[in-house]
Amino acid sequence: MKTSQGWRLGMKEMQILSAPRQRAQLKKPTWIIVLVSLVSLFLICAYVYPPQGSGACYVFSLNGCKGLSDWLPPAPARELTDEELASHVVTNEILNTPPVVPENPKIAFMFLIPGALPFEKLWDRFFQGHEGKFSVYVHASKDKPVHFSRYFVNREIRSDKVVWGKISMVDAERRLLAYALKETDNQHFVLLSDSCIPLRDFDYVYNYLMYTNISFVDCFEDPGPHGSGRYSEHMLPEVEKKHFRKGAQWFTMKRQHALAVMADSLYYRKFKDYCRPNMEGNRNCYSDEHYLPTFFYMLDPTGISNWSVTHVDWSEGKWHPKSYVRKDITYELMRNITSISENVHVTSDARKEVQINPCLWNGNQRPCYLFARKFLPEALDSLLQLYPNYTSI
Repeated sequence: MKTSQGWRLGMKEMQILSAPRQRAQLKKPTWIIVLVSLVSLFLICAYVYPPQGSGACYVFSLNGCKGLSDWLPPAPARELTDEELASHVVTNEILNTPPVVPENPKIAFMFLIPGALPFEKLWDRFFQGHEGKFSVYVHASKDKPVHFSRYFVNREIRSDKVVWGKISMVDAERRLLAYALKETDNQHFVLLSDSCIPLRDFDYVYNYLMYTNISFVDCFEDPGPHGSGRYSEHMLPEVEKKHFRKGAQWFTMKRQHALAVMADSLYYRKFKDYCRPNMEGNRNCYSDEHYLPTFFYMLDPTGISNWSVTHVDWSEGKWHPKSYVRKDITYELMRNITSISENVHVTSDARKEVQINPCLWNGNQRPCYLFARKFLPEALDSLLQLYPNYTSI
């Protein structure tokens, strides 16, 4: 009996003692399954709801958000709307059609001015001796100017009122392009204001513009309130915020690009309707600063320079660039401007990031600027005294 009891007790004790070891063996694979499940869930959530902050990005990748975006599969391409498809077909046809170069290619100089042209005498000297290589078009939005130079007489086109910051500025640019495109010899188109002056002689300008295959359109990304902060989601789906760009309006462009601008109605309408002053709670958007940079960034980003060949000085940090008066006009000033070979963009966000890039002409770094603006009328006599000597500095 005792032996039997002892045996049963021994077995009971063995069962009691062995039970924990059996449970311990079961816990290990269970925790592995739970851990793998949690990690899988974590990764799925990260894919469906990608991290927004830079700190969160480094949880997933040592390279930050860029490394994470490279790791994740690309988002499927959005299907184009009917209007987008038609626009892209027409634009691509224009850009891919080899240009017909006339026997006597010209540059169209398009002056967008309110009335009088204070530097007409200076431009007259610039054009002298180069007849047959240029055309002049004048859009006078307020008063009909009285001309002193034969190159400007009877060169006004039908003009309309232009209001700073509104779509009427873009309308005037397109109107100038339309008139200039009527002359098939015009192969390059230059937009100038009443405060613009030439920095180089005619031959230098002609060769600089004619013997390159790009348009000089200013274009850069500004993530600040005066850049992407002006974007409206009403532009979707055709214009996404990541494509929204900014730049000075003073362009020069080749004939194919001028034709593409005139053929566009889709993107022009988006900016006409949703990029204007005093929108959505006093948010200001200026179409002349955003329409063409965004248009070309989306449709032909490698076909533009991303800088303007018209110099302007924003170093004072004001709403308007520096103006040059009589006492400012010296050889040193002109030498400083004409020797610049890097273009600078400053963003409007808190960082005030300065973007500096070389001015590349056919792959080689060259001086950036052919023209300059914001010269006041009182500077004319000083400029005439220095011209044409300063153009060869």
